[in-house]
Amino acid sequence: MIENIFVTYEEGYEMINNDILIRLRYALDIKDKDMVKIFELGGINLTIEDVQSILTKQKNLSYEDELDTTEDDGVHINNKEFEQFLNGLIIYKRGKQELKPGQPDSPPLTNDPVNNSLLKKVKIALQLTSEDVIEIFENAGINVTKGELSALLRKKDHKNFKECGDKYARNFLKGLTVRYRG
Repeated sequence: MIENIFVTYEEGYEMINNDILIRLRYALDIKDKDMVKIFELGGINLTIEDVQSILTKQKNLSYEDELDTTEDDGVHINNKEFEQFLNGLIIYKRGKQELKPGQPDSPPLTNDPVNNSLLKKVKIALQLTSEDVIEIFENAGINVTKGELSALLRKKDHKNFKECGDKYARNFLKGLTVRYRG
């Protein structure tokens, strides 16, 4: 049943980065001013108003809606900005790492799918073990084996890499909510 965890989309709905931010913010009970700080730590300067616009629930767009650019329904976060936010979350939760000579100021951005980056970077930021992540999935009613989790946490170019679907990203965020908000 391994294929059930990977890339499964609910009918007609694909989670956008703003949806993930809204759910992650709620799960970890992050205030607007702290969101501004996290974005700043990730290299993006925003105001509280910008963050509130990002966190405003946006309509689900169909393919045709995405082609129609006449109506703006808020600020959309792209994959690079989302990954920068996650890097900022790591710094916010764990502190800035001392740089070694020749090391870049910020971690390089990966080419991993958004949901896989979410799992990896939240795991790092919250100092979760693989057992903790499995328990978080169980809190949401999903059973994930260590092997399945390992495949989700690998780099995209690794032969055992598997892409994490939106259904499982949603359940991971739901499990985080159960764990951190009760």
